Parts: sequence; structure tokens; C-alpha cells
Amino acid sequence: MTPLDESKIMKIKTRLNKHPVTLPDGTPVPCLGQGTWYMGEDPKAKAQEIKALQLGIELGMTLIDTAEMYGNGGSERLVGEAIKGLRNDVFLVSKVYPHNAGLEKISTACENSLKRLGTDRLDLYLLHWIGGIPLEETVEGMEKLKKDGKILRWGVSNFDTDDMKELWRTKDGVNCVTNQVLYHLGSRGIDFDLLPWQQERHLPIMAYSPLAHGGALRKQLADDPVVTDVAANYNVTPLQIALAWTIRTNQVIAIPKAVQVQHVIENAEAGTIELTTEDLIRLEQVFPKPTRKMPLDII
Repeated sequence: MTPLDESKIMKIKTRLNKHPVTLPDGTPVPCLGQGTWYMGEDPKAKAQEIKALQLGIELGMTLIDTAEMYGNGGSERLVGEAIKGLRNDVFLVSKVYPHNAGLEKISTACENSLKRLGTDRLDLYLLHWIGGIPLEETVEGMEKLKKDGKILRWGVSNFDTDDMKELWRTKDGVNCVTNQVLYHLGSRGIDFDLLPWQQERHLPIMAYSPLAHGGALRKQLADDPVVTDVAANYNVTPLQIALAWTIRTNQVIAIPKAVQVQHVIENAEAGTIELTTEDLIRLEQVFPKPTRKMPLDII
């Protein structure tokens, strides 16, 4: 499946597994997973997308993130095909729409996701963002799904610091195991308060779009002279440095999306880069941590 030889594959997997991120319940997960936003929408791309996901699994990026929203379930169906025969090797994550997160709907929404994915359980189920359903009701629904064995654990997505504090005041809210938010070298708003708040509670961040969501910002990361120079020292691409930066603390799980074989390989190899203190200082100078509270970056 991959142009890499077996020794190279084992080297990448070994280094990815060397520093897993530990969830609050003690479960280790890889610091690098795979995102699937916009996958499963183009039938012509299906075979290539499946191949990319399976290659990522082979390289140790066994956490796969999807959502009922992505392609109106198309992403979940694609992931289901990609993991046939591999389910026990995968840490499977999906997300529920806010309007489906009430007690009357969350069980049905979860069951529909399971059917599309071709599995009997999710390793992690996330509330995609805060909606109009009270958190107490959503948490109660998540806990019931967990009790019924449909999900093994639950978390949230796109929650800012005040949202997390409200969740923590909610009955059973402390059972949340992660918060998935936008985070990368060019979008560091959470470094001011949200990330420290979660670190104090040993609650990992799951970073979506860790290489920026295309466009000018990704180009800025790829073209920045300092990032480019650091990349040259490791004989890698600037975006690999940006991805290595995102997972530098072992308290962040990054889920980049890749469809091209070479991009999958580059993402996996980024997990083997150990940036030095000097590297981090140089990157900090051009992409500094914010000095005040910033609105949560959402795309």
C-alpha cells in the first residue's frame, strides 16, 4: 500500500507510539490522528480517500475523526469502508449536531452514526458545538450512551474557556475527556487561557485543521522564512514543522486531513520531529503567544 519499506514504517510507528497523549481515563491515543472533513463527498475521490485513511492507520495514525455533519453522513460511510477489518486497530471519533444532542434525539443520532460507520460502538463521541440544548441534558444523554455501551467516552468541540467552566459545573460534566478546537502555529488564541485551563485538569486538546484551513494562512506558515529555515535543518517541509509544533507538549492530539499519499506520509513523519528549545523560541518570535483573551477561532 505504501512506498515506504517495512523498517521505515516501523520507525515511524515506534516514534509515534513513544509519546502518546493520555486521556483522563488513562487511555493512550496517538498524538497524530486523521481528520475527514470534506471526505466522502465526491464519488470519484472515494478510492483515493480510503487508501489515504488506510495508509495513515498503517503508519500509526489510528485515531480517525469524523462527524454526522460531514457530507451529511458521507464521511462516516467512507470511514466505515476504510476501517473494515481494522476496527479494533482504530480509535474512532464522531460528533453529534447540537440540535441532535437532546435526550430524545441523541440516541438515534448515535445509532445512525454507528450504522454508517459499520460498528457497534464509538471510542469517543463529541458534541460538535454548543447549541440550544441545555448542557445538563446533553451530558445525561452522553452518559446514557456510555452506560449502554454505544460509546466508550465523550467530549466536546468548539468550547471556549467559559463554556468549559459551565460544563465543569454541570452534573457529570467532568467526565468529558477532550475538547476539539482549531489550533495551529498561526492560530494561538487558546494558548492564553483555554489550553492552560485544560492542562491544569489533564484534559487534552484535540486540534482540528492543525495546518490551517488552506488559503493565505497556510501559505503564510509554508512560506515564513523562520519556519522554512527550521524545516531545512531537519530536511522536512515547513508544514511538517508547523505540525510538529502543534503536538510539541504531548497534551495535544492533532488531526490533519490528507488525501494524497505523500501528504499522509509527511504528516506521519512530522510526528517523529522533536523540536529543540531553540527551535521553539525562534517560532515563538514570529508566531507569538497572545497576551490577552482572544475569541475562540472557529471555521
